[in-house]
Amino acid sequence: MFGYQQEDLIGQSFLILYPSPDEFERTGARIEPIINATGTYSDERIMKRANQELFWCHVTGRSLDPANAHASGIWTFDDLSAKRKVSQELSTREREIAALLAEGQTSKLIARNLHLSPRTIEMHRSKLMKKLNATTSSDLINKLLRIN
Repeated sequence: MFGYQQEDLIGQSFLILYPSPDEFERTGARIEPIINATGTYSDERIMKRANQELFWCHVTGRSLDPANAHASGIWTFDDLSAKRKVSQELSTREREIAALLAEGQTSKLIARNLHLSPRTIEMHRSKLMKKLNATTSSDLINKLLRIN
């Protein structure tokens, strides 16, 4: 799915599977409190193949060490690219917010989880709507999920 040979991944950080180091860090920060509290985590996010192609991926994992969630774990990845395409013109933050909107989170909840103001999230939502030619919030969600 990622286009790497097994030996290319041994000993590597998951960073190589993310569109940017910033997205890797922010995703890790978002996951940590949830996986520490529940032991498991699941979401849909944009990942990067070896050939640099971005694609939507459903990620599910659980920690094997309750004391240190990032120390070891079991993670599964499901390629969603056949159902959902990535809009290449989205910024890193827009991709992050798009993933959270696609999960059904409200702007207020996204703001709280990302430690941003609701107004900032609304600004990014507005930019997403313009870039994806969405006329309503439900239209935006449909376009993010590629249901329309």
